Amino acid sequence: MLLEELSASGRLTFTRNEAIERLQTTRDVFLKAAARLQKQGRLLSPRHGFYVIVPSQHKTWGAPPPAWYIDALMKHEDRPYYVALLKAAEIHGASHQAVMEFQVITDKQLPKIKAGRSIVAFYYKKNMETVSEGIERHKTETGYMNISCAELTALDLFRYPHAASGLNHIATVLADLGRNLDPNRLSFLATAFERPVIQRLGYTLDYLGHDDAARHLMRTLTNTKGMVWTELENPPRNVDQDLIAPPTERDRRWHIVVRNKLEVDQ
Repeated sequence: MLLEELSASGRLTFTRNEAIERLQTTRDVFLKAAARLQKQGRLLSPRHGFYVIVPSQHKTWGAPPPAWYIDALMKHEDRPYYVALLKAAEIHGASHQAVMEFQVITDKQLPKIKAGRSIVAFYYKKNMETVSEGIERHKTETGYMNISCAELTALDLFRYPHAASGLNHIATVLADLGRNLDPNRLSFLATAFERPVIQRLGYTLDYLGHDDAARHLMRTLTNTKGMVWTELENPPRNVDQDLIAPPTERDRRWHIVVRNKLEVDQ
């Protein structure tokens, strides 16, 4: 049977067209068989025409870990990608709690995937090539996947704060991740990001005592971006101005307006 043949060769994924060709069958016959296997919990279809074999040890979870098939899935989608944000930080050893989403950045707006107990969440970046130097290949149980380096991860956390449970959680992650940052690589990658992202990251690195990385970011700002006053955290949209907390600090080094002091979990 196809599932056993692929599993024996170390593969967990296949496409509909590949299966039809290998089995020498029709589309309708294959789809009926695939639907039956999905009901049995032996097969998963996270995207139209793409299938993931569910090993017996992951049957109760409904799917293998997304790291086992994300590379093949994104090749099927024909999209550049990298595993990012809190999931990348976890891989780099900077996580204080379980990461609820398997977070991926790509250049197309894609809906979330619920794969068994896992959720694969996609975040949009228009120009992926601008950060290509920050994307690394990471070994997985079934092959490799693309992930953001520590420096790109730090920048992305401030580019997509809604994906990271807010600034206090970002600061908590950065307290650990900051130890792994290469200041030169960080400043190089920062040129692909908006000025407020760099200011917020620089202020937070300073706050956490990662002085060398902060100095390199400051050099990037003064050489290429310049600074204007920026909120550390943008207030929610459509909120009455009277309900927004007054500033508790105006940091002149980074031109950051702080309304709520950062709190870092130990």
